[in-house]
Amino acid sequence: MAALNFDEYLPPRSSPRATREGSAEEALRRIPDGARIVVPPMSATPVGLLHKLDELRGGWSDIEIATGNLFTHVPPLDHPHQPFRFSTYQTSGPLRDVEAAGALQHIPATYAQVPSLFRPDGPMPADVILVQVSEPGPGGMYSLGTSVGGIVDVVRTAPLVIAQINPNLPYSFGAAELRRDEFDWLVPMQSDVLELRRAEPGPLERDIAESVAQLVSDGATLQFGIGGVPEAIMGMLGNRRDLGVHSGLISDGVMGLVESGALTGARKATAPELIITTEAAGSAEFFHWIDRNPAVCMAPAGYTHSLEVLARQRNFVGINSAVQVALDGTINAESLGPRQISGPGGQPDFAAGAMLNGGISVVAMPSTAARGKVSRIVKQLDPDAVVTTPRTLADRVITEFGQAQLAGRTLGDRADALRAIAHPDFRDQLA
Repeated sequence: MAALNFDEYLPPRSSPRATREGSAEEALRRIPDGARIVVPPMSATPVGLLHKLDELRGGWSDIEIATGNLFTHVPPLDHPHQPFRFSTYQTSGPLRDVEAAGALQHIPATYAQVPSLFRPDGPMPADVILVQVSEPGPGGMYSLGTSVGGIVDVVRTAPLVIAQINPNLPYSFGAAELRRDEFDWLVPMQSDVLELRRAEPGPLERDIAESVAQLVSDGATLQFGIGGVPEAIMGMLGNRRDLGVHSGLISDGVMGLVESGALTGARKATAPELIITTEAAGSAEFFHWIDRNPAVCMAPAGYTHSLEVLARQRNFVGINSAVQVALDGTINAESLGPRQISGPGGQPDFAAGAMLNGGISVVAMPSTAARGKVSRIVKQLDPDAVVTTPRTLADRVITEFGQAQLAGRTLGDRADALRAIAHPDFRDQLA
């Protein structure tokens, strides 16, 4: 399979760095006081470097750690303001305590906007980035493994780049591959790669997935989020043919689609036969499957979430979820009232891309929350709730009670369609 060149979607590389190899302490002590440190999210979080950073915390009075969705608690979270404070474009459970301590700031940004945040001319220029990389692979290159996103942009431009060489990290191809001289410090340090426990779908998830699967025809190009519903959907597509993936994330379910013969990418409009993603999160088996798999191509967010690239996709189906959907189609996928529980991720990007390419943008969710006590379909979003995707980009909403098609419909028709797929216990309240 031909390699792709993503340089036009990335900032220019810095001049070759005078790469040194040494201990974590030796490398981390080069971080200046007051620095903003960018830390990759999810499975790419360099746990070993963060443990050592916390051990050395007495050497700084103020350090900002900027990150995304964290899968696990890391020691710097135990020391808010002493010296660590945090910022995030996608909050997660491990950040709750530092938020309560007043040491967390939220950054409203879609995934497509993340790369520009930390560039030298951006609003939050990075001073340092900590990453983990695989052991050297073909041609002596290193790989970022499970996350490229906006991370590779920061590696190219940050004043100080420190990489943990982790032999457990899979070697992935594409924009994940980096030369040795793109790092200031290489630190051999083995640690576990953080896994995403596969969400086993139950009957409710399977009911929702069955409706979504009906929208996926042979040759479709798919985008998935995380969770039981996407896993259930992928499990129902084994009889399709020539499916493709152009997504912000892939997980275990993709393996099954490949093994069934459903996922070949043969009809994709861009990068045919390649599984295009910018993040990978899953089980140890999944990481082993990714390792040196030529069908998996890691791409920067500037490519995966680009409206220009998305507009070229054919038969595109984007599948995401939500916290609430209002009767006019406004979507909240990231807050409970004013309390931020997630972030927009790529949902607005893929919803806009689907509209441009004549595809389908799906919000798939259970009809209720809080064990059936709260309707996810509401007259209006909660006061102070976040609008993740505006009503102008709403397309299909699917619950266990069916599908509401919203694009191109009047407000009255939208309300009727959404009431029909709300839980019966709440339909009268939505009248």
